Amino acid sequence: MIYLDYQATTPLAPESREAMLPWLDRFGNPHSPHRLGREAAAVVDIAASDVATALGDQEGRGRLIFTSGATEAANWAMQGAIGSNKRRKLVIIATEHACVLDTARSMGLHGNDLVVLPVLPNGIVDMNQAADAIDEETALVAAMLVNNEIGVIQPVEALASLAHAAGARFFCDAVQGFGRIDVPLHACDLVAISGHKLHGPQGIGALWLREGLAWPPLIHGGGQQQGLRSGTLSPMLCAGFGAAARLARSRRAQDAAHVAHLADLAEQLLSGWTINGDRCARYRGNLNIRRDGIDANRLISEVRDVAFSAGSACASGSGRPSHVLQAIGLSESDARSSIRLGFGRYTTQEEIERGAALIAAAAHRQLEWA
Repeated sequence: MIYLDYQATTPLAPESREAMLPWLDRFGNPHSPHRLGREAAAVVDIAASDVATALGDQEGRGRLIFTSGATEAANWAMQGAIGSNKRRKLVIIATEHACVLDTARSMGLHGNDLVVLPVLPNGIVDMNQAADAIDEETALVAAMLVNNEIGVIQPVEALASLAHAAGARFFCDAVQGFGRIDVPLHACDLVAISGHKLHGPQGIGALWLREGLAWPPLIHGGGQQQGLRSGTLSPMLCAGFGAAARLARSRRAQDAAHVAHLADLAEQLLSGWTINGDRCARYRGNLNIRRDGIDANRLISEVRDVAFSAGSACASGSGRPSHVLQAIGLSESDARSSIRLGFGRYTTQEEIERGAALIAAAAHRQLEWA
């Protein structure tokens, strides 16, 4: 199987697996005071430091709290923005991940004011409308760094400046960008990241909170993690996440060069397709393309030796066209003719060549039979 769905999840790094294996048998609770507990706690602390460093916080400008994943982190960041805050307005972008969109919509049903900013045809937020929407009533502005469906990079720093000028907090979903491009941590109050999008294990993520930011817990219980997120941590998952983050930091330039080469090759081999989203302001390991007359779901079914998608894994099977592709102005027909190819560190040139050939051949058959 040729795996070209890196935005859904990434292959586990061998180094991450190696870091995790000892903790299958070492069962100490990292919150216990005895030796086994202290050993587990040390692994958790090292992992937190490695993840924070890879995120860009070498000076300890914030607190990194492990979560079950980015969805929990996003829910926590957004719901915590209201709490006892007298401000009740949330400003998000139309192309946000479902964990942000659905959380915001839910909050909108409970007396909060929700503003969803449109994007331009290239997928970049309309900054004029953002400037009009972000005002003294705004509690939180949320923006994804790299879009999970089309790879577009949003002007996070500019949005954060608008938020802070209005006295609002700024939350960044950095899941798809973490370890690949710079996360403008200096501009953010809260940042969500995930382990399995970085060649780490599934089931773990983190929320980074700027130092001095008081934030209410989302999960209550034993008061673990500085009283901010209760629950027993898994040293195994933390170790795997930490190793993956450490590796991403050391390999970042090498990984970026490899991805750029693969992207050039894929675009060349699929030159008859149109790229969705901005061609320049994007992470190149995400290639979302369309071709008139193609049924993407049928294509995925026919090309059984290649794993790729028609959009977000979180929305697959819903039967609805992608909200991201609709937001950039594509027709329903265009959206249903779009596929997403995701590749990265462990993708080979031969896999891109073979995968592109299989996709191109199946697309040709569809067009011939139409």
